[in-house]
Amino acid sequence: MKPLPLRLALLYGIVFVNGAVLMGFEILGSRVLAPSFGNSIFVWGSLIGVFMAGMALGYFAGGWLGDYWSSRYLLGALLAFPGLMLLIFPYYAFPCVEWLAGVDLGPRIGPLMACLVLFLPPAVFLGAVSPYAFVLSIRDLRSAGRSVGALYAISTVGSIFGTLGTAFYLILWMGTRSSMQLLGGFLIVAVVACLLLRDHPGAGD
Repeated sequence: MKPLPLRLALLYGIVFVNGAVLMGFEILGSRVLAPSFGNSIFVWGSLIGVFMAGMALGYFAGGWLGDYWSSRYLLGALLAFPGLMLLIFPYYAFPCVEWLAGVDLGPRIGPLMACLVLFLPPAVFLGAVSPYAFVLSIRDLRSAGRSVGALYAISTVGSIFGTLGTAFYLILWMGTRSSMQLLGGFLIVAVVACLLLRDHPGAGD
């Protein structure tokens, strides 16, 4: 079996981390909303719906950007923005949720507005990573199906690890605030990995 090229291995690692952070962030989001809005079905419906909307927008944006600018630096930027947001997220998210709860928009609109304000922007950027990484990974149109399938499979495996790891261990070990910042740190490490990529698939590994 041929060894996995360094470029492809880095991309796989990046989408794995991105998938893990995305779902870990969603799990932690419930902990951010709970003190002010509780843990109702409206909270979870808002959280899941907003994350899915962000991912859908991100998928579209990532594919569109990949058609016009294929660069490791842009992939790094897509990861850096949510990474920095997660590092400072605890400092502004909890006061924002408390303020929205005080406005008393109701049990449905209140948590939905909080999710839109806090979680939609980073979810869009995180959603854009996998389709953009696919553009950087493709070498031959004849293997495009295998490439996109592998990337999304690895991203989904990362999401499974992020979901279970955050829910079962990370929150218990570190608490919500530190866990959020740790996830942001993982994204910054992924940004560094982006700098090791080569811009053109044909340039070698």
